[in-house]
Amino acid sequence: MRLILIRHGQTPSNVAHLLDTAVPGPGLTELGHEQAAALPEVLADEDIDAIYVSTLVRTHLTAAPLAAARGLQPLVRDGLREVAAGDLEMRSDEDAVHTYLTTLFGWSQGDLELRMPGGENGVEALGRFDAVVDEAAASGAGSVAMVSHGAAIRAWVAARAVNVDVEWAAEHALSNTGVVILEGSPTDGWKALTWEGNAVELPEADVDSGPAGQPVHDQAGR
Repeated sequence: MRLILIRHGQTPSNVAHLLDTAVPGPGLTELGHEQAAALPEVLADEDIDAIYVSTLVRTHLTAAPLAAARGLQPLVRDGLREVAAGDLEMRSDEDAVHTYLTTLFGWSQGDLELRMPGGENGVEALGRFDAVVDEAAASGAGSVAMVSHGAAIRAWVAARAVNVDVEWAAEHALSNTGVVILEGSPTDGWKALTWEGNAVELPEADVDSGPAGQPVHDQAGR
């Protein structure tokens, strides 16, 4: 199966660099709506049999133009929601962002019992994302798009893709409406084909996209 993971468009909390993970969450900024509107063209060459979204409003708004263009009804799954920030919710300070990112990449490295302060552990967070991917694979779809969140996508890809290790994923950003494409299956494993169009190097982001999408080392003043 071809798995197309899409981060949602820019939100006001991204601009403010807030760890905003609760449901239903904010909508999109004007730029976020423009990013969402561009997705049908960005993915014009991709066959898409189904579109999944999380329970957060921003993924619904991001998916809407793509779903309309393909004549598909998005499937809402809680498993695709953002990694819950717990006690770090709505913080933007360097310590909070560092704790958030190092915890979730700890899960990707195999420390699944590590728990986000006041939040979920790796078994719970990766397990719920796995469940949605498993469901999509079991449906027989050849290509599926999932609109999810920066931290959830980065942690899951680092944990499941055979060619993306934790160090690489931790040091590479994922912009709003950034796309990661993988191929594989839950039984055979996953290989990342592209990350924002390039599986090795990423362009510098031109706009703020919030703490969930930034490199681990780039947290001063956030």
